[in-house]
Amino acid sequence: MMFKDELTYRELNNRYRNIINASLGEAMMRPDMPETLAQAMKYSLLAGGKRIRPCLTIGVCDIMGGNRKMAIKLACGIEMIHTYSLIHDDLPCMDDDDLRRGQPTNHKVFGEGQAVLAGDGLLTYAFQYMLEAGLSFNNSGYYRAIAEIAKRAGVCGMVAGQSMDLIGETKGIKDESELKYIHQHKTADMLIASILAGAFCGSTTEVQLKCLEAYGGKIGMLFQITDDILDASGDPKLLGKSVHKDDEHNKLTYVTMYGIEKAKKLAESVAAEADRLLFNTFGENCKYLYDTVRYIINRSC
Repeated sequence: MMFKDELTYRELNNRYRNIINASLGEAMMRPDMPETLAQAMKYSLLAGGKRIRPCLTIGVCDIMGGNRKMAIKLACGIEMIHTYSLIHDDLPCMDDDDLRRGQPTNHKVFGEGQAVLAGDGLLTYAFQYMLEAGLSFNNSGYYRAIAEIAKRAGVCGMVAGQSMDLIGETKGIKDESELKYIHQHKTADMLIASILAGAFCGSTTEVQLKCLEAYGGKIGMLFQITDDILDASGDPKLLGKSVHKDDEHNKLTYVTMYGIEKAKKLAESVAAEADRLLFNTFGENCKYLYDTVRYIINRSC
């Protein structure tokens, strides 16, 4: 049985974010962590942010009538992985950013070495945290979710996309297919993992899983297009990070390839495709996912 809600997207997202933030705070209460390492990990993990990925995990779980407790544990692990990727992405050897989520980046506060270790710590602790929780659930769907997260975060997923993105900075990106490959893995894979993790917490058919995977790919592309547009024309005060970084690194983006206006039209087309996928499988019984599409395409930060 699917879960129906009458809350607005903002109200429901705030509810999900509050659950996630409280759970992350509890997860980081580990007296066995070295103090400096713990401070560096908490600095980035608890700095706020949109929490779009963990919110999707809980949201999809609710839509599918799944086990909310399992979804929360998976959601926290996903946010730890996402935060580690941001810490490493901001390092001088990567994008060399000074600002993230409205505050100085991790390496600017703790130094490059501790920032690397904070990212490493969050990545490994994410799996420790999820697996330890799994011992009490003893649910095959839960472990299937962890395997999906590992695959899409790793060498065939987000890490692969990031590697190709770095290569593209020096050797150039040849064409649109290469650009799509980078963002399918760098951006979309962890969104897909977040969605499927929530689905695995409930009873989901293979047809529904295929739809949700395809939907995740569409909103991943949509997220990247809007990110490229915001980097070219956004307000750094609203974004909480530097802008025009793509130009500085000579990156091929959807904006540099098409221009801002055509990129906006492409975003509208991708959003419509995401909506069609949902409607063909779920009808109107997934309001939160439709609302997520609207949020991404209209976001200013």
